[in-house]
Amino acid sequence: MHRPITYRLASIFDALEQPWEGMRGRRTIGNILVAAFIVTLVVVEINRQFTLPPILENNISTSHFAAVDIAFNLLLIVEVIDLVFGLARSVSRAAGKQIEILSLILLRDSFKGYAAYGEPVVWENIMETGTLPVIAAEAVGALLIFVVLGFYYRIQRHKPITADEQEQAGFVAAKKAIALGLLIVFGITGISAGIAWLNGIERKLFDAFFTVMIFSDILIVLISLRYSSTYHVAFRNSGFAVATVFIRLALIAPPFIDVGLGLGAILFMVGLSASYNNFAPDILEVGEGFTEDEHSTDESPQTTPLGAD
Repeated sequence: MHRPITYRLASIFDALEQPWEGMRGRRTIGNILVAAFIVTLVVVEINRQFTLPPILENNISTSHFAAVDIAFNLLLIVEVIDLVFGLARSVSRAAGKQIEILSLILLRDSFKGYAAYGEPVVWENIMETGTLPVIAAEAVGALLIFVVLGFYYRIQRHKPITADEQEQAGFVAAKKAIALGLLIVFGITGISAGIAWLNGIERKLFDAFFTVMIFSDILIVLISLRYSSTYHVAFRNSGFAVATVFIRLALIAPPFIDVGLGLGAILFMVGLSASYNNFAPDILEVGEGFTEDEHSTDESPQTTPLGAD
C-alpha cells in the first residue's frame, strides 16, 4: 500500500529520535559536554603558559571563560535539537522550548560580560567597563523568564486539534517531516558557521535557526488548517509564530531591550494559552472520549503526549 511521503519522512525522524532521547544518548551527550569543558580549560592554560605557533595562538583564547562559552554553546545546540524533536509532540511545548533557549542565551551572555573583565578580576576593571548593570539585567531577566515559563507549562492542556485518530496521525507525521527538515537545515547551518569560525568569521548560528523557525511555525499553522479550520486553533498556532518573532528580535536586540522582548514573548504565550484553554471548545464529536492521554506513546509523566496539539 502506498504511503504518503510525510509518513516515510516521519519514519526517518523516528529512527533519529529514538537514540537521541534514550538513556545512552543522554549520557553520551553529558560526557561530551563535560569533556569539551575540561579540554578547553586545559588548552587555554597551555596557551597562557607556553608559546604556541601563531596559527594556534591566534585562534585559542587566553581566558578560561572561553570554556564556559564553548560549554554553553554546545548545550544550546543540544537544546535546539531537543526543540526540533519536541516539535512533533506538541506545538506549545516547542514554543516553550524556544523560550528556554532564549533564557540560556541570556545566561551565557552574562558569563561573557564577566569574562570581559579579564583575569584576575579586579574591581577597578569592573567599574571602568560599566557592564555590571548589563550582566545583572540579563541574569535577572533569565530568572524572570524561568519563573513565568513555569506558569506557562502549568496551564498547558494539550487539546488535540481533531477527534479523528487517522487525521491526528497525519498531522503528527506532517510535523515530523517539518522537524526532519529543520534538523537538516540546522546541521547545514552549523557546519557553515563552524567553517566560518575557523576562518575568523563569526556567524550567529542561533539567530539563523530562529529565523527558519518562524517560517516552520507558519507552515505548521497552514498544515493544521487541513485538520481543523476553527478560529481558535488557527489563532493559537499563529500566536506562537508571533512569539517566535519576538524571540528572534530579542537575539539581535541590545542589552535591556533583549530582556524586555523575552519577557514580553513568554507573557504573550501565557495569555495566549490561558485564553485558548478557556475559550476553545473541546473536540469529542468523533471517537468519543478521545483525549491526548489515551494516545501517549511515552510513559514518562514529564513529557508531552505525542501529537497532543
